[in-house]
Amino acid sequence: MKKLVTAPYGLHGSLTVPGDKSISHRAVMLGSISKGKTVIHHFLAGDDCLSTLAAFNAMGVKSERDGETVIIYGNGIDALKEPAQPLDMGNSGTTTRLLMGILAGRDFETRLFGDASLQKRPMKRVSEPLSHFLGARIELTDNGTLPATIYGQKLHGTHYQMQVASAQVKSALIFAALQADTPSTIIEKLPTRNHTEIMLNQFGANIETAADQKTIRVMPKPELTGQTVEVPGDISSAAFFLTAGAIVANSRIRLERVNLNPTRTGIITVLQKMGADLQIEALPTDGEPLGNITIATSQLKPIEIEAEDIPAVIDELPLVALLAACAAGTSSIRGAEELRVKETDRIQTVVAELRKLGVEVEELTDGMIIKGRSQWAINDDQLDSYGDHRIGMMDAIAALKADRPLQLANADAVSVSYPGFFQDLERLLGGDLA
Repeated sequence: MKKLVTAPYGLHGSLTVPGDKSISHRAVMLGSISKGKTVIHHFLAGDDCLSTLAAFNAMGVKSERDGETVIIYGNGIDALKEPAQPLDMGNSGTTTRLLMGILAGRDFETRLFGDASLQKRPMKRVSEPLSHFLGARIELTDNGTLPATIYGQKLHGTHYQMQVASAQVKSALIFAALQADTPSTIIEKLPTRNHTEIMLNQFGANIETAADQKTIRVMPKPELTGQTVEVPGDISSAAFFLTAGAIVANSRIRLERVNLNPTRTGIITVLQKMGADLQIEALPTDGEPLGNITIATSQLKPIEIEAEDIPAVIDELPLVALLAACAAGTSSIRGAEELRVKETDRIQTVVAELRKLGVEVEELTDGMIIKGRSQWAINDDQLDSYGDHRIGMMDAIAALKADRPLQLANADAVSVSYPGFFQDLERLLGGDLA
C-alpha cells in the first residue's frame, strides 16, 4: 500500500512531463522498419514503450538507450528476423495491436503474449479486419484474446470502413497496408489520433488524409528512411496535473512542451468548457504542435460528454469524471463503451473509486452520471488502481483534496506510463511558480 498525500496549501511549480507514449511507441516501430539511423529524444522509458523496444530487439533490430534518448539502427522492414522466442507484450495494448499489422506481412511466424491484464483485452477488432480485408492470417484464443500467432504472408490492398473508433486498430491496418500489393483506403468511424500518419509521412511514406479527417489512403511499399524524432510531452500525462491544478485550492501549475495535436487535446477542450482558468502558449516546432500550458484553481461547471467527443479524450475520461465530481452540478459521460475494454473496465473502476470518495455517481452501460460538489465525505480510505496505471494516478490526484491521507493498493501500475509520477507530484507540493 502506498500512502497518498494531501495538498492543504495547493500545488505550485513547473513540470516537463514524460514524452508522449503514443509517439514513443511509433518512433521505435518506424525507426525499426526504416533504413538508417533514427534518433529519438525525450523517449518515454515506461514499461509499455520498453516492451516495444524489446520486441524489435528480439527481431534483430539494434538499438541504444541512454535515459530519454534512443538510437535505432534500422535496416528496413524486410530485415526483421523471426524471433527465437514468443514476444512478451507486457501490459501494452499499443505494442500488441500495432505489431499485428507489421508482422502480418512478414515472411515468418510470430507468437505474442502478455501479462494477465493484457491477455483479457479484445484482439479480434484488429485480427478480423487484417484477415478479412488484407489477407492476413492470425490465430487468437477462443475468446479472441492473447496469446496470438501471426503467420506472416503476402497482403492485398483493401477498402475498409472501420467498425470501432480506435487509433490502435487504424494504425495496425495502416502498417499492414504499407506491405500490400496495391493501395488501400481506410475510413474511420470517427477521427482518432493521427500520430501514425504524421510520423509515417516524416519517414517517407505516402499517407493521404481527406478533408473529412476520416478517409485515409495508403500507398504501399514506401522507402522509409531513419529520422530524428523530438517526442513532445504526453498530454495524457499532463492531464493529471491539469486536473490537479483545476480542482485543488490555491494551485497554479505550468506544464512545459506538451503535445497539442488536435486529435489529443480533448482534455483541454473539456477544461475550457467547464470554465477552467487555463492558458496555452504555443511553441515553434517542425513536428507535432506543442506548447506550454498554465492551469490555476478553477470554479468548474458541469459538462456533458457524448460519443463524438470520446476519441479525443478516451485516455483522460477517468479525469473528466474526477473534474465532474468537483463541478457545481450534474455531469454525464455517454458513448464511452470503449472504456470497458481498457486495462480495466474503466467505467466500473472509476465509479467504484469515486464512490469511496463520497461522490454520488450512477454507472451506465456506456458511461456515468456524476453529481459534483466542492467537498467530499470520504467513506473508504483504501483506494485501488486495480493494476491500471490511469486509475492509480486518478486516485492520487483525487486524494489531494481529501481531509486525511488515503492509501493506494497496486501503486506500482503507474510505472506503465509515468515512472516518475509520484516524484513530480511531490515537487509541485513544494514548488513555486512566479
